[in-house]
Order: sequence, then C-alpha cells, then structure tokens
Amino acid sequence: MSDTTALSNYKTRYVANKAFFSFLGNTFRIYDTAGTLAFYIKQKAFKLKEEINVFADEAQTEKRLIIKARGIMDFSGAYDITDAVTGEVIGAGQRKGLKSLFKDEWDILDAEGTAIGKVEETGGILIFIRKFMKLIPQKYSVIYMGEQIGTINQQFNPFKLAYDVDFSGGKDFDPRLGVGMVVLLLAIEGGQD
Repeated sequence: MSDTTALSNYKTRYVANKAFFSFLGNTFRIYDTAGTLAFYIKQKAFKLKEEINVFADEAQTEKRLIIKARGIMDFSGAYDITDAVTGEVIGAGQRKGLKSLFKDEWDILDAEGTAIGKVEETGGILIFIRKFMKLIPQKYSVIYMGEQIGTINQQFNPFKLAYDVDFSGGKDFDPRLGVGMVVLLLAIEGGQD
C-alpha cells in the first residue's frame, strides 16, 4: 500500500470527543467536518504499559494507528505512533514531564526521535486558572518545523471533553501524527480532568 493510499483516510479538520461514561476504559470518537465517524478509539483501563488502538469503525475491524508507550507509567513518557496498515513507525509524542504540571506541552518527534514540532497549551494566565476551574476550555497551538500549522481547541461543555481540531496550515505535516497527538491529548491530558 502506498503512502498516498494510507494518507487518503486522513483529513486536516476534525471534531474529537471523549464519551462521558465508559465502562472499564475510555472511549473516544473523532469525526470529520461532515459529522461522519473517522476514528474510533477504545482505551483499556488498568494497563501498566499503555497501548491505544485507533480504528476506522466502531466494530474495530479496520485498525489505522497503534499508539504505544515506551515505558511503564512514565510521567514524561514517549508514545510511538505506528501506521497499523503499513507497519511504518511515523513518529512519537513525548510529554514535557514537570513542565506539563503548569502548562500541557508535548514534543512531536519524527521516526528517528528528532523533535520536529510541539503541541502546547496557550492562554497565558487562563492556563493557571484552568488548573483549578475546569470550566475554562483549553486551547493548544500545533507547531511544526517552527511554524504554527494548526490548533486544537476544547469546546465549552461541562459534560464531555471535545476538541475542534485543525491541521490545515501544514501541507507537509503528516496527518497521522496529528491524529495521534489528538488521541494522546484525549487519553492522557483528558484523563486528568
């Protein structure tokens, strides 16, 4: 399967959300702008070494991505993002450890482990206030090769975690990495709320 075929399943704009209640784990859905399900994720609870599978369908028959922690319960851990169709390791997301206590920040790594971008929470003083008042929506900038190419903005909804996602500013940015980073925000940062 060519890279073009593998990438044809990916868009640059999505709405991603986390189910309000899910028994024994978390459930995430990522929709395209027309409201069609693009990805379905079921995160298992009580896993020491995190592995998250991203499917194209709720029946979980078409696996698209595998996101796997390199270590066990690592606060600044890296998560490899692999294309499940081609088997290619695309890159990784690595949490910025202690820095993330004050402001959520992730490095985006290429397949060789070199930092090529980041996802960082924006909002100045609102970031600090949000740590105590969860009703203030989070906003993230997506930086790739030194330029902002997108945003991930939390919708105001006290009952479910949902993000408006836009990677349309990065023509060379691999959209699989973008989807992987959104899943990590839902699973890791969203799990702290």
